[in-house]
Amino acid sequence: MQRRIVLAGIGLLAVTMMAFAGLRSGESTPSAQAAGLLPAGWPTTLQLGSSDSPGGAAALKASAPYGFRYQYLAGGVNTGNGWSNWNANGDFARYYIQDSVANGLIPVFSYYQIFQSSPGATTGESSAVYANLQNTSTMNAYYNDLKLFFQKAGAFPTNKVVLQVEPDMWGYLQQRSSGDNAGSVPTKVAGSGMADVAGFPDTAAGMAKAIVKLRDQYAPNVLLGYHLSIWGTGIDIQYSKTDDPTTDALATRAGNFYTSLGANFDISFAEFSDRDAGFKQAIYGDGGASWFSAADFARHARFLKTFSTVTQKRLVLWQIPLGNTKMQAQNNTWNHYQDNRVEWLLDDAGRAHLQTYIDAGVVAFLFGGGAGGVTCACDAAGDGVTNPAAINGNTLASLTADDDGGFFKQKVSAYYAAGPMLLSGSGPAPTATPTSAPATSTPTRTPTSVPPTATPTNTPVSIPPTATPTAAPPPPTAGWTSSASTSSTSVARGSRITLSARATSGTATRALVDLEVYSSGGQKVYQRVWDNQSFSAGVQRTFNNQWTVPTNLAPGVYTIKVGIFGTGWNGLLSWNNNAATFTVR
Repeated sequence: MQRRIVLAGIGLLAVTMMAFAGLRSGESTPSAQAAGLLPAGWPTTLQLGSSDSPGGAAALKASAPYGFRYQYLAGGVNTGNGWSNWNANGDFARYYIQDSVANGLIPVFSYYQIFQSSPGATTGESSAVYANLQNTSTMNAYYNDLKLFFQKAGAFPTNKVVLQVEPDMWGYLQQRSSGDNAGSVPTKVAGSGMADVAGFPDTAAGMAKAIVKLRDQYAPNVLLGYHLSIWGTGIDIQYSKTDDPTTDALATRAGNFYTSLGANFDISFAEFSDRDAGFKQAIYGDGGASWFSAADFARHARFLKTFSTVTQKRLVLWQIPLGNTKMQAQNNTWNHYQDNRVEWLLDDAGRAHLQTYIDAGVVAFLFGGGAGGVTCACDAAGDGVTNPAAINGNTLASLTADDDGGFFKQKVSAYYAAGPMLLSGSGPAPTATPTSAPATSTPTRTPTSVPPTATPTNTPVSIPPTATPTAAPPPPTAGWTSSASTSSTSVARGSRITLSARATSGTATRALVDLEVYSSGGQKVYQRVWDNQSFSAGVQRTFNNQWTVPTNLAPGVYTIKVGIFGTGWNGLLSWNNNAATFTVR
């Protein structure tokens, strides 16, 4: 099942985050030594972060002293729609880093490119990922795309930047491995023909080593994140409700697969689910299986702790859904679905739940829904302050117009007001990875005997690929109107269609025009941007673009959205969420 398509979409150095240089009053001490050392330059206290669209760093930091913000880099490496095309010369990443640094935040990028690259496949994400990994030209473009990111990030040598590499991909590769050995899974590395990765074996292990080598060569300031999937063994510990011995065995296998890469990532990312439990119950009909009980939280932390012990890597919990069961706004309707993970982590007066995860090796929590319609700590629904009738004891009146009733931001502020919790074990300076491919061995692993039954279902959401300047945004320009049209109401996959965005300003000004295409499920599939455009007062301008519809795009109704920003993505001025629709057949 397809997991993530980006709509848009973390470190703290002492030089950029002096507020965390020492302990504040109220900071707690760790109760146990977690496995492994903190990556060099990582904050020494447990930090919170959020998905955050370009242009949002100042507002995010003003709401609470977050440590991290994150953004997807996606769209495919050879499609013309990837992150490197969102701004000229791949400067999207540079703008986002600049804005993060200027506001005392560590930027985290979720690099999600392999699935959306061409040629891909139509038989599901796992098959598409595997097929692209075998394609010489795709992988040549892939490594060059990674190189471009590292070059952009490497231009900030004194600032930490975090790159989470390919959410879900490693889980799919483990399922295809023999004996949980990454060296048994073929991919194009040296065979891609990309000069910088010549000499590395054409395996998943070789790919991991090549990624680390590119980082070492072009951006030593970047911390690399491996993605741990709780279903990568073929058994999803949440849906299967595994007992303790089974949980330990599966986590050990997951750790063994990471170890078999033979590549030193700095940290690992993991997740609960990217969608509110109420959303999955209502939309997918999962019967409530996504709700976490106390036993589920304990199992989850146990799995992470065992993995951390095996790999000696700390963990970031990422893309945590934002629903709650407290506020009246959370009535299990679109954008207002309930969940209990924010409550479990941040509404626990004694902080015992956070401490359990710290002891398991978790060093940061990053929050953000992963699909259209899930709960947002913002007014994504555009319905203002809502207080519908309580549905199951959620009787607290909304604090703000945020779709969660303002609960999340209140709890984040309270966490920082009480003092961030101390982490144990700072790390040494990083050791460079050799630039030539070392010999690989095949370690002994527990054989994989369980069929791949995981059901990953993530798709990130936020206001989309837009870069952020370092200057303050201009005041809103009055009188913006926008619309869109297409050359045809219906288009066949593989054919071309003209997409037109129209915009009118009430005053003479310059602006950026952003056209985006979304599926009926809220997944962004295309974007085109026109920056630094001149507008006369009251004069409509039209921006045309021809788009070749991907052959593997799902049939259905697609919506065009039009955004107006200040030049260089300098502040959102207008957003038309339903400018036009058309059908892909």
